[in-house]
Amino acid sequence: MNKTYEPKTFEDRIYADWEKKKYFAAKPNKNKKPFTIVIPPPNVTGQLHIGHALDDTIQDAIIRYKRMRGFETLWLPGTDHAALATEVKVIETLRAEGLTKEGLGREGFLQRVYAWKDKYGGRIVEQLKKMGFSCDWDRLAFTMDERCSRAVREVFVNLYEKGLVYRGNRIANWCPQCKTAISDVEVEYEQAQSHLWHIRYRVENENDYVTVATTRPETMLGDTAVAVNPADKRYKHLVGKNLILPLTGRKIPVIADEYVESDFGTGAVKITPAHDPNDFEVGKRHNLETICVMNNDGTMAENAGVYAGLERFAARKRILADLEKEGLLVKTEDHDNNVGHCCRCHAVVEPMVSPQWYVKMKPLAAPAIDVVKNKSIEFVPERFKKVYLHWMENIRDWCISRQLWWGHRIPAFYCDACGNMSVSKTDISVCPHCGGKVRQDDDVLDTWFSSALWPFSTLGYPDKTEELEYFYPTNVLVTAYDIIFFWVARMIFSGMEHMHEIPFEKVLIHGLVRDAQGKKMSKSSGNGVDPLEIIETNGADPLRMSLVCGISAGGDIRFSAEKLEGYRNFMNKLWNAARFVVLNLENADVLPIEKVKLTLADKWILTKLDDAIKQSVKYMDKYEVGLCAADLYDFVWSDFCDWYIELCKTRLYSTEKSERTACVSVLVYVLRNILKLLHPIIPFITEEIYGNLPDNDAPSIMISAYPEKSPRYPAAKKQMESVKEIITRIRALRAERKVPANKRTALYLVPAQGYENLMKAGAGYIEKLAGGNNICFGKPEGKSATVATPWTAVYIPMGELVDSAAETERLNKELTVARAELARAEGKLKNEGFTAKAPQKLIDEEKEKVHKYTDLIAKIEAAIAECKEI
Repeated sequence: MNKTYEPKTFEDRIYADWEKKKYFAAKPNKNKKPFTIVIPPPNVTGQLHIGHALDDTIQDAIIRYKRMRGFETLWLPGTDHAALATEVKVIETLRAEGLTKEGLGREGFLQRVYAWKDKYGGRIVEQLKKMGFSCDWDRLAFTMDERCSRAVREVFVNLYEKGLVYRGNRIANWCPQCKTAISDVEVEYEQAQSHLWHIRYRVENENDYVTVATTRPETMLGDTAVAVNPADKRYKHLVGKNLILPLTGRKIPVIADEYVESDFGTGAVKITPAHDPNDFEVGKRHNLETICVMNNDGTMAENAGVYAGLERFAARKRILADLEKEGLLVKTEDHDNNVGHCCRCHAVVEPMVSPQWYVKMKPLAAPAIDVVKNKSIEFVPERFKKVYLHWMENIRDWCISRQLWWGHRIPAFYCDACGNMSVSKTDISVCPHCGGKVRQDDDVLDTWFSSALWPFSTLGYPDKTEELEYFYPTNVLVTAYDIIFFWVARMIFSGMEHMHEIPFEKVLIHGLVRDAQGKKMSKSSGNGVDPLEIIETNGADPLRMSLVCGISAGGDIRFSAEKLEGYRNFMNKLWNAARFVVLNLENADVLPIEKVKLTLADKWILTKLDDAIKQSVKYMDKYEVGLCAADLYDFVWSDFCDWYIELCKTRLYSTEKSERTACVSVLVYVLRNILKLLHPIIPFITEEIYGNLPDNDAPSIMISAYPEKSPRYPAAKKQMESVKEIITRIRALRAERKVPANKRTALYLVPAQGYENLMKAGAGYIEKLAGGNNICFGKPEGKSATVATPWTAVYIPMGELVDSAAETERLNKELTVARAELARAEGKLKNEGFTAKAPQKLIDEEKEKVHKYTDLIAKIEAAIAECKEI
């Protein structure tokens, strides 16, 4: 082994070996239980970011754990074509070259996108490999590959034939910058300081007005009615009459509709069916005309009259000025408004009527709600179940068409000759109705339409493949809470509709990665970090550990350079401990631990190892990777490195080979099991160290068996913990008295009754680790400091180093603590409620504490008395 931990020297070599030997590969195996995870597919032309690193580290840890537990594990990787994001990137590149999408034409533009994909498409896959992720790369999928594209066609046509996909002229969220419709979940709402403008609408042929309030005065040009509540007496006389639309002179009716809340605003609401989803529904009920007054780029349309061609917000200013000039602007109020923005380009979204394709959601949502309510699918943490159900129970039809060129083109074909539309699973060129020529719909499907099919489209659907039969449904989906609506919900209803089965059993939700101050990490915020740069300087394992150690499901993660450095130090600690063990292999044989004579320290560490194994299995079975990592961190750093290795050193330098062999045998046994426990979380360093150990049970740690148990010695564990406490208290005393670390002194032990054998067994450990040069039984003569414990009194002759006044003060502090503990225990035993209801075991424990602290107080008081005599 290298003298120091240098991940650059082995990480790439190890990963290449794993790939070469096909350790990540999975195939149907009737002798094994399957365990499947599908990776949330990143953007095919994207780069690895800290969110990917967190999400996929959790998945890799689970997959590696299950692989070591004997499952046939499939972690299916893939990338997403990311229609809008990719198209925007390519358009930016073209703009820099002085070219446009429209100038290239559809075929030319798609050639450029595919060239972009070919150039950057494999980048993120190679970056995922740098993290050590054990995906089955032979199954790498792409949402627009032939297999996934066939599944998309199959699903679209099936839904259309069932009446669950339809084309309609409805209100959609329109992004004037991306020039496409987007779904409800792609709209991000932000609080904005705006205004509420009150505008007068004159009653036809009367000297009367109706005042309406609006936050979007530019849309008033598309008004086709003013609505009031039918029960509102103020406006009953106006229902059925016409108003004159300001600035246009067009007549619009006053209508009565229960949608209007009489006590909100003026109680009269302008109705613009082409530019508001609620108004659109009112318009349908009253057969109102739909007038769209904006173009796709956010400029005012030709029917906006004198405002045609103006950008929408410039038109707003001019309209308000004209209303004021005509005396029709009654007042302007400050108003906080929730404004929708496109999640991609951040432009203000415009609700607009346009012909779009939709999925009818209510019938699809019902079974997807049921499987979560009846716990066929469980959310971890459970609180996200409420978030999911609230959205699904209030779901609206999903707009799935996008006015883009990159993506799955909608398989609808129009015949201009006979006017019929055909939907087909394969491309057609001739109308099946009249034999005329057909043209395909120009729009593509929302990226999430294909992503929704990911758990089964990647396994061969619509064919009933062996892989689909064996690996579906998958076991767990790991994702952040911000895409529950985008992806999780859509996979659930798609799985239920097309596979008639849930797509996964559990949804494990994690939080977002934030900086040390709690701010979300991103390049735009200036606090982003590049995982690849971290790997280059620190290695993949410290990054993986720093992302998951200690996290709990659903909570956000705070990441900092200090945190990363701490886990880099942990790798150094593990490396140095392993190197110490390996170096000592030369001087001893390695035997099975059942064939060697075990000391108190050996029995203690083996029992602590068994505790760590049981806790790790418990956590990993519940997918609590963060808690497992934190528990192992403490065990390795403290119990193994700081205590057990130090306890071993005297025996390792023994002249007796049998003693050295026993010690090395236990060291190797414990280290090998530690490596296996840690491997799912930090795979590279554990594989490298594992390869340096003798008599391994597998050629690679990743295909070795996960530990199930270690020999247990509960009594020895309890005894050794007592010895450790004695050592710790002696160290604390030395630190308090500022005794130099290299100054060793005689230690005098006066064991409490019943603990004589324990003190004899632990004497060597106390001498070695508590700064002793000799252990004596009995009290010393002369001046000394005292450490009082329940098991023994320790006297340390420290000559002039002891200040009797300071020593008395220290002992008085210990006395105060001991008296408080005694009073607490006695108080419990005097409490009739406790003694009547508590289990006998707890009562006995409190009685034992009374005896323990009574004895301890006597020892401390005796020590104080001695100090006074000095």
